Amino acid sequence: MFGQPIFKFDLLGFEVKADASWLLLAMLITWSLTRGVFPALAPDLAPSLYWWMGVAGAIGLFMSIVFHELSHSLIARREGIKIKGITLFIFGGVAEMESEPPSAGAEFRMAIAGPIASAFLSLVFYAVFRFSELAQWPNSFQAVVHYLSWINGILAVFNMVPAFPLDGGRAFRAALWAWKGDLRQATKKAANLGAFFAVFLMILGVVSLFSGNIIGGLWWLLIGLFLKNAAGASYLQVMTKRYIEGEPVSHFMTTTPVSVTPDITIKELVEDYIYHHHHEFFPVVESDHLIGCVSTRDVKAVPRPEWERRIVREIMASPTNENTIDSNTDTLAALKLMNTTGKSRLMVAEGNRLVGIMTLKDLLKFLTLKMELEDGN
Repeated sequence: MFGQPIFKFDLLGFEVKADASWLLLAMLITWSLTRGVFPALAPDLAPSLYWWMGVAGAIGLFMSIVFHELSHSLIARREGIKIKGITLFIFGGVAEMESEPPSAGAEFRMAIAGPIASAFLSLVFYAVFRFSELAQWPNSFQAVVHYLSWINGILAVFNMVPAFPLDGGRAFRAALWAWKGDLRQATKKAANLGAFFAVFLMILGVVSLFSGNIIGGLWWLLIGLFLKNAAGASYLQVMTKRYIEGEPVSHFMTTTPVSVTPDITIKELVEDYIYHHHHEFFPVVESDHLIGCVSTRDVKAVPRPEWERRIVREIMASPTNENTIDSNTDTLAALKLMNTTGKSRLMVAEGNRLVGIMTLKDLLKFLTLKMELEDGN
């Protein structure tokens, strides 16, 4: 989902990292605070001071988002849910769960932890703001804490909208799940509401654009698109788990994989296999034994003039637990391995004998057909 982080640190046992897209958010917030928000809250200050206030406000918002997501993560850990870490990106932050909550109650408690944390921060910053007024502290300080009180209140309210995958949508799903006892149906209804809300935000964005609010309109459009895609992806994740968890890889693998021998030249590999079968990855088999694999990436590492004299054995990779699985492996575990390693094809072996190929393409085809036939039944 995310690229290489630009920075990361550990907080209470959770890895907090920032995606590169978060830089855009940080710069946009700093600019908008400097040029619009703080001059309105505290007029007639030095322009350089507004920039320092903008940086302070952006840092405060950053810390507030981390606090919000940390609250989710702490409750999740208490409920026995593994959290990969907390990632900051262009639309805020997310606590990345490795699995769905084990119960409706766990889902609800984890979901509301974030908005409660943001509401708490809003009250704390408001109390500091009121005290700073009475103590007649500098207007610059008052403006920053006033903004942080306001923005945390907005975060709390916005996240409680019952539109999945927002926190309110997760709480709504938990309520439906507890009522009906069906996670799939609860997720579908919550995701549909999330998609409807996303469309509303996109319409609001278009209206804002035509009203002359270019930046605001673009943000509403982007947030709407993100929520719509996230709602669909969350539903697909639940359906995927339902259909394949506990099923062995042998039920989904291709049992007649195309393999190559180690002594063919790279030119033969390219012309007779890659161009013919259109695969980017081939198992290497010798005397019915799986001895390795070769990919288009391996081929590209060899200068083209050498293709005719060099053979596959020289460039192939050995079977490892990153490209080879057992036929009894849980398919959901295989899918997680593909997601972790970025590989879309895995060799399936029994001992040192190749018995099949597991491909992401075939698995997605199966899931699509399964959902078309059974969704709604």
